[in-house]
Amino acid sequence: MLHLICGKIASGKSTLAAELATRPRTVLLSEDNLLSTLYGDDMAGIADYLRFSQRLQDAMTPHILALLGAQVSVVLDFQANQPARRKWMRALIDSAGVPHRLHFLDAPDDVCRARLHTRNASGAHPFAVSDVVFDQITRHFVPPQADEGFDIVHHTGAS
Repeated sequence: MLHLICGKIASGKSTLAAELATRPRTVLLSEDNLLSTLYGDDMAGIADYLRFSQRLQDAMTPHILALLGAQVSVVLDFQANQPARRKWMRALIDSAGVPHRLHFLDAPDDVCRARLHTRNASGAHPFAVSDVVFDQITRHFVPPQADEGFDIVHHTGAS
């Protein structure tokens, strides 16, 4: 099984990913943790995120396919927030021939922003995100559509 996660910043994606990864024979791959470890201080803005995220996606593709081919479930905690990223994820599903779930965390902006402030204050997340960056990134958020061919699990509200 390949679990994919879509949702705005601080909608609960990583929390859900960690929960899903507790299942037997399941591994969690976290984009934020990998980017932080590999590129850390080199990520000064959104353009850097886009460039490094693409590199990571390209590097991880054969590993994700190998895990799925070995009958290991993968929780891919990489944002699935735009059609282009979901196209890559759809290609993973098609290449591996595995079942999947696209978890769509549909939380309102005010809930996400409050969670973001709490997360930033805790220092527990590898990246602190300002309100300005939250707004910039949220403007580019595109919810998944039925015609994209995903098995969508819709999580609504503040849960």
